[in-house]
Amino acid sequence: MKRLFLIRHAKSSWGEPGLADFDRPLNKRGKYDVPRIGRRLKELGAIPDLIVSSPAKRAITTARRIADELGYDRNLIELKEILYGAVAEETLKIVRTTGAAHDSVMVFGHNPTMTGLINQLTDFRIDNVPTCGAFCATFDVKEWDDVREGEGDFVFFEYPKFLE
Repeated sequence: MKRLFLIRHAKSSWGEPGLADFDRPLNKRGKYDVPRIGRRLKELGAIPDLIVSSPAKRAITTARRIADELGYDRNLIELKEILYGAVAEETLKIVRTTGAAHDSVMVFGHNPTMTGLINQLTDFRIDNVPTCGAFCATFDVKEWDDVREGEGDFVFFEYPKFLE
């Protein structure tokens, strides 16, 4: 059994004109939401064997702060350049090439990729993953390479406004 968590980065700031999209930091709301979602994930038993993140500032900041909440060593987070600007199939390829020793993988990325991948993997349907939204599905496979579209079992979908 493999467990996959897909998490969209927390809300980012648009307050610095001219700042490259890649370098946008979290805004006040994003900084508030991350520990709340992290604590909720911990309550749900969402402890990953591996965390993979886009290197964009808003994504890696979200990943590091949630890792802290989960007790995961933030120095072990793997950065994958392709996750910045990736399409769903590219993100799925990263998942499929994960080593079999990892039963639980958490991926931090961006929209519309996260929304598209969620809709591909299970029968759960969503129009948009809100910022800091966290989705989980399980797959009855031994190898990540065997994860197929439409074969995931929906476990949960959490997001900040749901916690209010």
